[in-house]
Amino acid sequence: MRFIARIIEKLQRHPKRVVFPEGTEPRVLQAARQFYSLRLGAPVLLGDRTQVKQAAAALNVSLEGVRIINPAESEDLPAFIKRYEMLRRYKGGVEEKEARETMLNPNYYGAMMLAMRQVDGFISGANQSSGSVLRPLFQIVRVAPEATTASSCMVMEVEDTRFGYDGTLFMADCGVIPDPTVQQLADIAVSTADLCHQLMAVRPRVALLSYSTKGSATHPSIGKVQAATALAQKQAHDKGLEADFDGELQVDAALIPEIAVRKVPDSHVAGRANVLIFPDLNAGNIGSKLIQHVAKAHAYGQILLGLGRPAADVSRGSNAHDVLGVAAIVGLQSIAYNELYPPQDVVEGSPAG
Repeated sequence: MRFIARIIEKLQRHPKRVVFPEGTEPRVLQAARQFYSLRLGAPVLLGDRTQVKQAAAALNVSLEGVRIINPAESEDLPAFIKRYEMLRRYKGGVEEKEARETMLNPNYYGAMMLAMRQVDGFISGANQSSGSVLRPLFQIVRVAPEATTASSCMVMEVEDTRFGYDGTLFMADCGVIPDPTVQQLADIAVSTADLCHQLMAVRPRVALLSYSTKGSATHPSIGKVQAATALAQKQAHDKGLEADFDGELQVDAALIPEIAVRKVPDSHVAGRANVLIFPDLNAGNIGSKLIQHVAKAHAYGQILLGLGRPAADVSRGSNAHDVLGVAAIVGLQSIAYNELYPPQDVVEGSPAG
């Protein structure tokens, strides 16, 4: 709770608008209510107005301060349909009927609100697959030109404050890229370090993980981590990000000072890493869920990195507090988002994905 309490306190000074496409989901309704009650900004729920009100009433959740939009009745729908048609012309075009059906999907409608800057952040996924959440974002919001790689990050808060920074760890990629290349792995490392620095105002100490520490084994996957570490260091230096990177490191060497002293005594990262970068999605997803459930950590994510606008794909296992925490993070991200990823028009430039 220490981490998210700090995020909430910061966001209260700069309230933001966040859209929740899953307007009738109980956990989302509770999180939206808390978002408003804590003075974090203006929550926007998407869905049939009557159904949203009925769902809120069943939970005894007040909708004061919460905006409800039914995409089918929205005055912005015609403009959103035209905008989507323009976006998809790069992919062979789309008929108006299909574009209309697409924009009636709350995730697509919410993504368009985000792209058109009608809201500052987007949160979905509480009762949907990642593909249903990511596809609209990648088609409409797209990867920011300065990022080149879209990935995701989990923020873990554990009880033992000896780990990470005061018990907070940033872990990536846990939800987007199955088998990242050297370039992608370096991008993931730098983007996650950026997020750590923005949210925590501390120096990121980034460990690129492997089953080997400094050549204790030989395998092409280890070589990839080594190459990505060097590239990440260069990228961070070139963009003026003050951070330390080291790899390849086993996770015990990255987190536990006594082991780090024996394995890599001269490292600025080993034994005190606050950012953990996994070599592939298998490791990232398994590792993050182990920490969440076995260590009973508070888990906030997936925070999407590298998109042109702030968004998150929450887990279907999230509770209302998790959704609120992710919304607070995304809201806080939006304050300085243009510094991380300079804005682009959603139509001009490279085609949507």
